[in-house]
Amino acid sequence: MQANTLTMPVDSTSSLDSAKKILESVNNFVSLGLRNLKVTCTVNQRLEAKLLDDYQFASYQLAFCAAEISAASYFLDYCKDGSKNSNQRAFALLFAGDTFQSVIERLKTASHDIGIDSEALRTIENSPEAKALLLKTQPKAVSALGSGIVDGTIGRLPSGLDDEKELVRESFSRFADEVVAPLAEKIHREDRDIPDEIIEAAAQLGCFGTCIPERFGGLQPDKESDSVSMIVVTEELSRGSLGAAGSLITRPEIAARALMAGGTERQQQIWLPKLASGEILCAISITEPNTGSDVAAVSLKATAEENGWILNGSKTWCTFAGRSELIVTLARTNQDKSLGHKGLSMFLIEKPAFSGHQFSHCQAGGGKLSGKSIATLGYRGMHSFDLFFEDYFVPDENLVGENEGIGQGFYYTMAGFSGGRIQTAARATGLMQAAFDKAVTYSVERKVFEKSLGDFQLTQIKLAKMLATITACRQFSYAVADLLDKGQGQMEASLVKLLSCRAAEWLTREAMQIHGGMGYAEESAVSRYFVDARVLSIFEGAEEVLALKVVARELIEKA
Repeated sequence: MQANTLTMPVDSTSSLDSAKKILESVNNFVSLGLRNLKVTCTVNQRLEAKLLDDYQFASYQLAFCAAEISAASYFLDYCKDGSKNSNQRAFALLFAGDTFQSVIERLKTASHDIGIDSEALRTIENSPEAKALLLKTQPKAVSALGSGIVDGTIGRLPSGLDDEKELVRESFSRFADEVVAPLAEKIHREDRDIPDEIIEAAAQLGCFGTCIPERFGGLQPDKESDSVSMIVVTEELSRGSLGAAGSLITRPEIAARALMAGGTERQQQIWLPKLASGEILCAISITEPNTGSDVAAVSLKATAEENGWILNGSKTWCTFAGRSELIVTLARTNQDKSLGHKGLSMFLIEKPAFSGHQFSHCQAGGGKLSGKSIATLGYRGMHSFDLFFEDYFVPDENLVGENEGIGQGFYYTMAGFSGGRIQTAARATGLMQAAFDKAVTYSVERKVFEKSLGDFQLTQIKLAKMLATITACRQFSYAVADLLDKGQGQMEASLVKLLSCRAAEWLTREAMQIHGGMGYAEESAVSRYFVDARVLSIFEGAEEVLALKVVARELIEKA
């Protein structure tokens, strides 16, 4: 099959600059909407949460507007490098054009609440810059890109990584293809534990030490952060399997960040080398049955006694709790609920490793910790557990920060989660890449009405939009990783998580649809990708909570 010729030439400078300009123009409307909400919901110079709740729909739309515009802008910036070829620029302009249309529609639906004139939006839609950009989204132009994907002239777009990080990516790519992928379907369909052959091979590659400093046996430079490498590794592991590999480094990363933020020197020396080497595996237990994303409402009771603490209560959604020998747990050490998050402390819970879907561990003194896995639609392999603490004893030395850590657990948790959102975005990108690769292969092999599925314009357009979305999310996550390493980018980390996880749901659905009936069959990997993707918008901050309580609120406060 011969690739079609693009109907519009792609100028390496002016088209990108024009696209950036029109996105900046529409972002001005987003900023105006945020300012108007701030005025409406401010009383005595303070933003009132109850008033803001009356504008949840508008806030939600503005949060996604900010995420989409940011992604498109970073994609365009990535293409400003003169070494980028016309295909990369064409995909960036396609994504920018789709973003423009999406943001305009979001603003229209919320225009009354955010005080924006619909006529002003129509004016910008009819501007010469907007019309020029939208030409890049026309069916013939987009299907030409998709045709290039189908005939193999266009593949995964260059990452822009340096040679060292590209080598890391290639190493974990081989691991995903040779070790993880052959086992992924069996783990998913039979809801099995992650086998030791994956865990041991991952440990040998240094997988568990990607966020732990070199002085503790990890891969992270001692004098500077390297979040991009963590993103690269996470993406490749997730491409192999989200449930069996994509989250392997998440838990040690959260534990390591928390220990680096608040652990004593002794605690760091004991636990970080063991985490980095994979000698021990860990889980994170924050969520409770009645708290969800509201960390400050944690109620697991920790009562002080001689030489330690007694824990009573329950936790839920503790992923990998059975197999792990260490569980990082948030508990309430001061029972005065009015203190909120200031009454919380973090504990390191030691236990034996258990296989299977339930466990029970009894201490010599009579304390007990038991767990039962939660049956889930997807994301199988690690298993998520309900946990029950009954007079479970934790020694003083396992209180993170020891005496100075009392009441500081919330802050250590936030430090631990600082990389969680961007890592979840990388998991989404890896899952999207896997689904896209399968969709391309199937579209070439599958014959429909005596033609390859990939010969149809609609298939080509879908594939082109999928590749544009993957690349936008990937470049956005790389850019945010750089910001985080500079001590910035907390808002951007929330934005890239918000966008990438929603995109993964759409893209895996399209990959499944391209497979037709085979996509609905469990023997097809895309059915696994589809159900796995559904969890991404839920954990590490449910989409609605993240959009309303984190992104929109902060954007409005700063407007």
